[in-house]
Amino acid sequence: MAINHPSFGAIDANRVIVFDTTLRDGEQSPGFSMNLEEKLRMAEALAELGVDVMEAGFPIASQGDFDSVQSIAQRFAKDGPVVCGLSRSAPGDILRAAEAVKPAARQRIHTFLSTSDLHMRVKLRMSREDVLGAIAKSVALARNHVADVEWSAEDGSRTDPDFLCRCVETAIRAGATTINIPDTVGYALPEDMARIFSMLRERVPGAADVIFSAHNHDDLGLAVANTIASLNAGARQVEATINGIGERAGNASLEEVAMALRTRQDAIPYATGIVTQNILKTSRLLATITGFDVQPNKAIVGRNAFAHESGIHQDGMLKDSATYEIMTPESVGWSTSALVMGKHSGRAAFRDKLATLGYSLGDNQLNDAFKRFKDLADRKKSVYDEDIVALVDDEVGRAHDRVKLMALTVATGMGTRPTASLVLEVDGETCDAVAGGDGAVDATFNALQQVVPHRATLKLYAVQSVTGGTDAQARVTVRLEEDGKLVDGQGADTDTIVASARAYVHALNKLLAKRARTAPPEILQPAQAG
Repeated sequence: MAINHPSFGAIDANRVIVFDTTLRDGEQSPGFSMNLEEKLRMAEALAELGVDVMEAGFPIASQGDFDSVQSIAQRFAKDGPVVCGLSRSAPGDILRAAEAVKPAARQRIHTFLSTSDLHMRVKLRMSREDVLGAIAKSVALARNHVADVEWSAEDGSRTDPDFLCRCVETAIRAGATTINIPDTVGYALPEDMARIFSMLRERVPGAADVIFSAHNHDDLGLAVANTIASLNAGARQVEATINGIGERAGNASLEEVAMALRTRQDAIPYATGIVTQNILKTSRLLATITGFDVQPNKAIVGRNAFAHESGIHQDGMLKDSATYEIMTPESVGWSTSALVMGKHSGRAAFRDKLATLGYSLGDNQLNDAFKRFKDLADRKKSVYDEDIVALVDDEVGRAHDRVKLMALTVATGMGTRPTASLVLEVDGETCDAVAGGDGAVDATFNALQQVVPHRATLKLYAVQSVTGGTDAQARVTVRLEEDGKLVDGQGADTDTIVASARAYVHALNKLLAKRARTAPPEILQPAQAG
């Protein structure tokens, strides 16, 4: 039976709405904050991926969050996904969210309130009747401003079943069009979530006229399993993030849910609008923006997801790939080609390769990337797809950086104190510095600190090889902490010291951007949803 929804019209019973919260719940992860330009790039990628609803942020949290949500709403003023703003039940939150999403062609306000006895007693200090009253008022106020209102029962999986039914009924009566029951702390088992959604659909008046939504956290590693169980029990919206990022252990991974639905149609016969071939490039874009790579064995998007080393597995793959692969690499955006590029490759071939890998660069970005590719090809015998991805990821999005690395020379050797000499461009002005240190990397970082003074401490320095061989590119990740703020930067180069400098400069730019952001009012800091 189809449901008539204000944002989607008549929805087939087997159609699953994909609600992406990478820009809101995902960004709440320590070190995962994004600036406005990064959020816009990510929003465009999510739209190309085919998400139905994009939770763009928490507008009341800060002016920066409000500006991000409003800018994304303006970007999709004519068409595109539903743009959603999160709000608590307070009238000020709801009005701020309504103002932020107003420019979008399709708007949603997502308001929430805790419903478990623990949260009501400790966090809210409200009675059950007070909570029911707040639900009615907040949903009604949101509905006065937008036709599409989602209501969430924070800590819903640990809420008394009878009271949860009353809360959901109250939200539906007040005008909610989507009801979300989150496993906020990742406590539930699949059978728990199935029982909850089955109960609500059976017991709550008006349940047949709304979309039920599943928002699961991964504290026990069950977020995707809980999401699938919720769908089989009648939920028709999934809330997920790219690469599974989010509070604590993260959220259900969008790519895992999408590919589970596509691969196991025999058991979960539901459809989404996700363009699965765009999964890998969206995952890589997020990793580049945040500075956090996915682990090699990550399902779908990890670099080992389609790798086979065992002799038995390799033999089976040579005979029929279906022996050990339940989906094709191409179905999620992986390329099967190996080395096709070198120092004699031209600009047209390079542009075509980028398109194959899922990149579309403007002329200036293409010129810069092509120059670095040629430099790389002169130093490497073989240029692999992974090399090009690392190179472009390191280049894209740096055009507006305040700090740019222009030159670096390091002198080191046994029995000598390493010295680094570098040239930076800071806000358009050329600066240079020379510094020593306990090793080449330490000397380089000391020189960077001379030019861009800061109080940040180095929390992580990690180096990994993009491909094999002594001429492989190094990808370096640097994590800095200043006044409780965490930022990650990444850099790639065949010279590990240069890659380290690029990563540190990337982190510094994020740190400068974070300093400029307006801090949220103290009263808002504990607020969370989902």
